[in-house]
Amino acid sequence: MAFGRRRQAEEPAEGPEVTEEPAETAEEAPAEAGAAKAESAAGGPWDSEESFPELQRLDFGALQVPVAPGLGFQVNFEATQVDEEGNPLDGRPVAVLVQYEESAMQLQVFAAPKRSGIWDDVRRETAKDIQEEAQGQTQEGEGPFGSELLAMVPAALTEEVLAEMPPEVREQIPAEFVEQGWAPQIIRFLGVDGPRWFLQAVVQGAAIEDEEQWQVLEDVLRGVVVHRGDAPMPPRELLELQIPQEFSEAGEDGQEEGVETFDPFERGPEITEVR
Repeated sequence: MAFGRRRQAEEPAEGPEVTEEPAETAEEAPAEAGAAKAESAAGGPWDSEESFPELQRLDFGALQVPVAPGLGFQVNFEATQVDEEGNPLDGRPVAVLVQYEESAMQLQVFAAPKRSGIWDDVRRETAKDIQEEAQGQTQEGEGPFGSELLAMVPAALTEEVLAEMPPEVREQIPAEFVEQGWAPQIIRFLGVDGPRWFLQAVVQGAAIEDEEQWQVLEDVLRGVVVHRGDAPMPPRELLELQIPQEFSEAGEDGQEEGVETFDPFERGPEITEVR
């Protein structure tokens, strides 16, 4: 999901136009940036320049994400070229999806100003966009990483959507939702302002209410390490992601398969690679 200027799909949660700040120069020392990082009760997410706990992590370039038993990982690609029918021909990675049982957490990381965070603005823009464009409802609250946003958006339940669902999932949908053609979908937005970066986490599924599943995803988020790099970038520009070696090895073993992309709002043509 993109936010901000809607100029390109790589930007974080959709919203009204904002003024782009000039790119920072590589020579500017981020001495004041450390204060922008949100304080959390148990450390991370971490900046790569900090001293952080040693954990087994997958290296996605700008994001290093902890691995643990039961976790699945997916990389969401955004098409950079499409054919005449709109089918993707080439793409670049734009998000990391962490899956655990019936829950999923999408991670994206963006450049941010040196002297201030952007989560407050992003949160307001996201809430406005959900209310005005998705006809949803939002509520702010406090969580383990500070201020967060809980949203309810109507999800279509067309015959096509129902037909693609596994039978065990379809059987759990209340008849009233099927009759009205939509069901409420709950989405949780979390943000962390770091030194010249902003990390956004979007959670869906059972972890919204299931504390055990949420705790697993929370531990993952706390263990994330962000590598900002020194390149000058305008605020809200997506930091570069890459495919871990483990993904390529899985593909060579014939274990790669297509998985539906997790994205609360339509982003456009995407290709997916999974571990």
